[in-house]
Amino acid sequence: MAVPKKRTSTSKKRIRKNIWKRKGYWTALKAFSLGKSLSTGNSKSFFVQQKNK
Repeated sequence: MAVPKKRTSTSKKRIRKNIWKRKGYWTALKAFSLGKSLSTGNSKSFFVQQKNK
């Protein structure tokens, strides 16, 4: 017979949510940093073709 699970506490739920948010924050920060380095031409990990003027 199915038994309902115990309710997750509010603090545990908040901790998990904050961990999930933090992962997104760091990913966005890395993406922004990479975009910034590409736009300034200081990127060491990507080779971008320079446009001749």
